[in-house]
Amino acid sequence: MEHLTSLDVGVVGAGIIGLATALTLADRGHRVTVFDPAPASGASHHAGGMLAPTAEVVYKQDPLFPLMARAAEWYPELISLTNAYSELPTGHRTEGTLVVARDRADRTHLDELRDYQHAHGMVVEALSTRKARSLEPALSPALAGAVRIAGDHQVQPRLFTRALYDACARAGVSFREEKVADVGAVDADQVIICAGLGAREVGGWFEGPNPLKLRPVYGDVLQLGVPEHQFPLLNHVVRGFVEDRPVYLIPRSDRTLTLGATSREDDRPLPQAGGVHQLLRDAIDVVPAIDECDVLESTAGARPGSPDDLPYLGRVSERVVVSTGYFRHGILLTSVAARCGAELVEKRRPSIDLAACAPLRHA
Repeated sequence: MEHLTSLDVGVVGAGIIGLATALTLADRGHRVTVFDPAPASGASHHAGGMLAPTAEVVYKQDPLFPLMARAAEWYPELISLTNAYSELPTGHRTEGTLVVARDRADRTHLDELRDYQHAHGMVVEALSTRKARSLEPALSPALAGAVRIAGDHQVQPRLFTRALYDACARAGVSFREEKVADVGAVDADQVIICAGLGAREVGGWFEGPNPLKLRPVYGDVLQLGVPEHQFPLLNHVVRGFVEDRPVYLIPRSDRTLTLGATSREDDRPLPQAGGVHQLLRDAIDVVPAIDECDVLESTAGARPGSPDDLPYLGRVSERVVVSTGYFRHGILLTSVAARCGAELVEKRRPSIDLAACAPLRHA
């Protein structure tokens, strides 16, 4: 790759977006400093890690679809870049996703979603429940429908952020465990703000109220331990609809299982009893053997949402780029954020149209 003149770049935020962007910039020959008082402790710490541009389609969010598809296409490049600098595991797995319906009403939801996915050119394979259970014997025999999405992958976010941090350090990135309140205090040619919800507290690049209309959207997440006699309980990621509620079950190679999919905007940062109960009840409906797993941890992560649930990704001044607001798709869109964020810092034309992500669109 032909590099531009080497720049001093300040990256504000050391979640998965900030770390991947920093690594990409360092690999392109820039001198990079990352600022974060508590690296890898925000939304990335609580995320599921599904790279699922098809399974995670949301109705009437068409501007997201090309970003999600391109993110999946570019992800192997990001994994390879990380592996080139670090020997730590990323938790990258490629078995794909099974999406299942608990009852007839949920089967209708699943069928309608599949039609919508097909209409947008996505590949989804309808399965009989017998075929689904041949792939995953732990699935409930009472399920009413199933589809397979072979192109979906996953990473294990806590492992991946650790590997990215290690890769950044080995690529020459400097880390300063401090909070940035004003971009003017960052001694750099270019600054990219990747601070998630913390971007609301970074000033020095706008006048008046902050133009980023970010809000915290909480999700309760459970980490389960799979007993040795049951492992592997699942091989595919399993997503379910139970009484129209979504639930996901993500198997890990370390004999753990992640449950998630609650969503609430109540400014309560701790996991809620009702959310934990709902996740366990719905997961057991889909995979009854969950009943025998160990509960290792329950947390609640705050994802940075925007009014239209699209990210803020773009240049806002001659010196500052914004990259935040990735909401429920932060792990998947990391590959887009890293590549396009680096291109924006270099004042290159981004590799994908970012018009829908203009950071000042809600100002």
